[in-house]
Amino acid sequence: MATKLVDLVYWRRMSKTGVVFTGLVISLASLFQLSAITVLSHICLGVMSVTFILRLCYKLLELLRWSPGVHPFQSYLDHDSSLTDKETVMLVEEVVLLIAFAFTEIKRLIFIESMIDSIKFIVLLYLLSYVGVLTSGLTLVITAVIVVFSLPLFYKKQQMRIRRIVRAVNAFVKRIKNMCLGLYDSMKPAPAHAPAAAPTPASASASASASKQKAKSK
Repeated sequence: MATKLVDLVYWRRMSKTGVVFTGLVISLASLFQLSAITVLSHICLGVMSVTFILRLCYKLLELLRWSPGVHPFQSYLDHDSSLTDKETVMLVEEVVLLIAFAFTEIKRLIFIESMIDSIKFIVLLYLLSYVGVLTSGLTLVITAVIVVFSLPLFYKKQQMRIRRIVRAVNAFVKRIKNMCLGLYDSMKPAPAHAPAAAPTPASASASASASKQKAKSK
């Protein structure tokens, strides 16, 4: 399943990807004027109008003995798309883990486990409130579909140029970071010198006796 999705996104089969991409965009754009049930019904009716006519033509050719009676969609009917017990358990486990992870993260952010993460979440919610006023969720979904199908193809065509730009941006960020660190080191006050240790009574008495012996010898 993942391999087929990657093949669609990277346009490895141009005809199949074009049909899927065009169908998704047209179907999502239709939701601006029609309900989801109406759009789904019209899509199914459009597909069945084509398949029914083809099946009728093949049946007519079979009756006229101009065809051996091969079903035009036998390959699709023979394709086994059912899940095994192991695949079903793995899929359910992945869905449950994703739901549990999302619930844990939202609980951690709402009840302020980390101040920094919660502040980031508040800023994100604040920005999303403005996005919700300016546009609708359906527009964002259409934009996401276009981006998902366009970015891999754009990266594939402009791979070398994008890598040069990324390297230049990383070098610029590293230069700015080093500059800020240098300014911080230059403005940081020098560490204070440790005060000289006061002489202990034993050393003071030893120095006094030494001075007395020098005076006597004189």
